[in-house]
Amino acid sequence: MVSQGAAERGTRTLRAEVALKTIATDLASPDRVRRVLEQALVFAGATFAAVYTPGDEGELLCLVDSAGVPRTLYGLRESYPADGHSPAAEAHRGGRGVWLGPDELADGAESRRTPAPDVHLAALPVRDAAGGCLLAVSESPGGFAADDRACLELVAGAVALPVPAAPVAGEALPADAFSLAVDSGRVEVGDEILELFGLRREQFDGRVESLLGRTVPEDLPSLMSVVEADHMTIGERELEFRVLRPDGPPRWLRLCGRFQPGGEGHPARLVGTVADASTLRSDVTDVARVQRLAAALATAGTVRDVSQAVVSSLRAPLRADRIALAELENERLVVTVLDPPDPEAWPDLWRLEWRTEWPDAPVRAMPTLAAALRTGRAQIWPAGTTLEPALAEVGPGGLAVLPLPGAGRMAGACLIGWDTPHDFGPDERALLTASAGLVGQALMRAHAFDAEHELVGMLQRQLLPRRLPELPGAVAVARYLPATAGLEVGGDWYDVIPLPDNHVALVIGDVQGHSTAAATLMGQMRTALRAYAAEGHPPDVVVAHANRLLVEMETDLFATCCYVDLDMEAGIAWCVRAGHPPPVLRHPDGSTDIAESDGGPPLGVLVQADFPMTPLRLLPGTVLALTTDGLVESAESDIDEGLERLAHGLSASDPGHLGLVADALLGNAHRGDDVALLLLRYDGMAVLPLREGWTVWRVPEAARHARRFSRRTLRAWGVPDDAMDAALLVVSELVTNALVHTDGRVRLDLTLINHRLRLAVTDASPRTPVKPTNLSWEATGGRGILLVEAMSETWGTVPVSGGKQVWSELLLGE
Repeated sequence: MVSQGAAERGTRTLRAEVALKTIATDLASPDRVRRVLEQALVFAGATFAAVYTPGDEGELLCLVDSAGVPRTLYGLRESYPADGHSPAAEAHRGGRGVWLGPDELADGAESRRTPAPDVHLAALPVRDAAGGCLLAVSESPGGFAADDRACLELVAGAVALPVPAAPVAGEALPADAFSLAVDSGRVEVGDEILELFGLRREQFDGRVESLLGRTVPEDLPSLMSVVEADHMTIGERELEFRVLRPDGPPRWLRLCGRFQPGGEGHPARLVGTVADASTLRSDVTDVARVQRLAAALATAGTVRDVSQAVVSSLRAPLRADRIALAELENERLVVTVLDPPDPEAWPDLWRLEWRTEWPDAPVRAMPTLAAALRTGRAQIWPAGTTLEPALAEVGPGGLAVLPLPGAGRMAGACLIGWDTPHDFGPDERALLTASAGLVGQALMRAHAFDAEHELVGMLQRQLLPRRLPELPGAVAVARYLPATAGLEVGGDWYDVIPLPDNHVALVIGDVQGHSTAAATLMGQMRTALRAYAAEGHPPDVVVAHANRLLVEMETDLFATCCYVDLDMEAGIAWCVRAGHPPPVLRHPDGSTDIAESDGGPPLGVLVQADFPMTPLRLLPGTVLALTTDGLVESAESDIDEGLERLAHGLSASDPGHLGLVADALLGNAHRGDDVALLLLRYDGMAVLPLREGWTVWRVPEAARHARRFSRRTLRAWGVPDDAMDAALLVVSELVTNALVHTDGRVRLDLTLINHRLRLAVTDASPRTPVKPTNLSWEATGGRGILLVEAMSETWGTVPVSGGKQVWSELLLGE
């Protein structure tokens, strides 16, 4: 007997098969591929589905079409190397499905971008002549069940793409259609399109540049972003633009197109239609003006952006001669934009009062403007109105003063002036009033955005190191570049931490996101790593402690990190990676290596995670480069390609000028993300210290044994007798204190370098010795630390893993 659940699953598979057969047979449908992909969302429970096919050269698998949530939500790219190790490439080459769960995805480069922890990915081969694969993503707790996988197999079989046929020479396209070859710029167009552009068939030479040359210059950049090969992306596109007509005003046209990737022997093409949009979009209507202004203000993040949006949306359509926008701050007007910017275009009084790039003046200098700000209503004065000179000269042919209300107060004012008499109709008055409200609200949002951005920027500047420490036998430089694509500051950080025994820790990391929370968490992680390193833990323990701390903070953010502990004496380093790009080494002979190594997951993802250590060997003259993914990865560039590019840049650089090397590497950095770069040139220590160590056993004569070991060692090093006596006294007191007041292992270490003798005793107790403040004649203890202090040039205590180290330095003289 078949269960109800099994029957339902079987019915779902049958329904998917019927739906796919219906869609797949409609080869003439331009959206057939997308409709097939949508069935993966309906029947297989996928949140995203896409099909990739080989490009023209066969080296890349290129995205053809997709359905569902945006692919960037899962870090998926527009193309993958066909010979790479991505799931898409493996399914394409192997001809079998690849099914990955959260654990497998956690090791991938895209894992740190996934929004949910329980993400499953499927890659299935597309079985047609061109090949390729189907990618599908599910956020269901169990991933793709057996019936879901069966439905995906059906989708993969139905999504096979026919090779796009090349247009036959001389074959007529539909009257409103066009077909543009991306590689050559040759375009086939219908007769209606030529008529819309004002061309006859015999006048047209078949080049797309001939059509672009008739476009209104202001609309050309947006049109070029659609038809240029470098901007080609998969999917539908729609754009309205204007063309110049010899017999009248510009005409609005609407382009609807779709990118078709190339096949075997056929170039990629942009195909679609062009129609007359003049009947749907008038040249200059009040509604259109408000819509354009609202659209421009919606994307304006700063006060300057708001000002530029106002000028571009109002001055030309209103045919105004000048526009000024000023903010109201403490009864003073702070001008953010003057258009035109030439001082001669504005009244003499303005030039006297406003002498700086961002001029300001008291409101009382213009009483009429002050009255308009108090009432909060737009004021319009036609030509001939008697006004104070400071306003009359702004608009002798007409003046509009728009108070800008926002958030319950007055944000500022906008002045629009005309030189020739201007007729203010009722519709235009309504337009100006509506525009004032939009601009006022946008100014308040921009103020809040600017304040938050300044706060986050100040926070990050304070959290990053102000300067890097001087290192024995090495030089380090660092650079940080904020992103220009967004105005919020991210969580990239770097650090150089001097450690005992001529060790140094190099740290670079990246907290997910761009926000105040990311910058704050960055500071917390930097402080935590510095604290764990100072405690003397090995690199893998330092990173593991930081991971556990981030998990316990219960934040929604995670971080990547690369931690390198470098022994400056031996030139040996240990590297630990937590979801971060590997270091790049430039050897003294100019060759480079990408230190590929096993790494752990990003910090804050798994409570119990392993962070393996990888050894690195540095010869004198070696340059070690650590960077965040903003320098080596972007939407257009794979991280492997970025690392190779970084390695090539290091190889071609002169390591003698490390600052210039860092500047050159950042010269062509993609600014869509923050970039942190840390470079260290290892030169080797000119003078290596002399070291000896002794494990102190807990026996009655332990202090005497420690003094005897120290005497033999210091005599072998040539230490004078008077200095040796002081050193033996300090050794005796430190060892005795450790044996009396602590349990466990005690170790004595002696180091001599540059006439400085360092005596250090390590024990298993974290308690720091306390120097007594008052000793009576009857006291039997407490004088040991006072003796150490008296005999030492300097002394102190530092934490080590599981205990502490008390040390003393003696100056032996020149």
